[in-house]
Amino acid sequence: MNLILQGFAWIFDPAHWRASSTSAGIGEALAQHLFLTFLSLLVTVIIALPLGLFIGHSGKGRSLAIIASNVSRAVPSLGLLTVLGLIIPDIRGIQTNLIADVIVFVLLGIPSMLAGAYAGLESVDRQTIDAARAIGMTEWQILFKVEMPLGAGLILGGLRSTTLQIVATVTIASFLGQLSLGTFLIDGLTQGNFVKMMAGAILVAALALILDGLLAVVQRCVSPRGVSGGTTKGKNTARSGARAATTTGTPITEGI
Repeated sequence: MNLILQGFAWIFDPAHWRASSTSAGIGEALAQHLFLTFLSLLVTVIIALPLGLFIGHSGKGRSLAIIASNVSRAVPSLGLLTVLGLIIPDIRGIQTNLIADVIVFVLLGIPSMLAGAYAGLESVDRQTIDAARAIGMTEWQILFKVEMPLGAGLILGGLRSTTLQIVATVTIASFLGQLSLGTFLIDGLTQGNFVKMMAGAILVAALALILDGLLAVVQRCVSPRGVSGGTTKGKNTARSGARAATTTGTPITEGI
């Protein structure tokens, strides 16, 4: 308990928020930690969200996506980071460590984002989708005006999970010399300064809780009335693996 209090005292010491000749400042480390988090999160969303929406809408490739997600989760993040840091060359001034970090964090975040995206669309009541088709909506209109709004809760849930995993794992970026809140853990361990290590752990945990709380508010706000936990109220007819075979309509390319 005393160590925890000392960790908080270390954080609230103004001298530790500025960089010195022997240690990075909390402000600089926090900014770099957020930069790595949001950069990795952006790349993850660009890759996983469209793929998850396609799987959820069409019902195709779900098994393959699950297998790929399980494989990526099984890869040890620190081991992969070390290997990539050693084999990736610098590209036009971009640090090798930054490229390796983003690749590792994206691979870590894709499974949750992918699962949230296709689960959100699969949660939408089949009768609602059939009704949308019956009034003449195209597949793109169904996706953007029906499925995504109704499945927004679960999609944002996937984003929350992805954000938590990435923001916590960014701490290992300091293993290869990248500045982050994990720097205080690495430096504290090297120097035998356990108060500094505790301060670093508190900062990472606090940042994760703040981001999760903000996304929880957003998730609650985007969930439409009558939708609980991303699932429409009432009985939701189970979807088959081949969604297109159970309904009438044209492929998703319609309306382009």
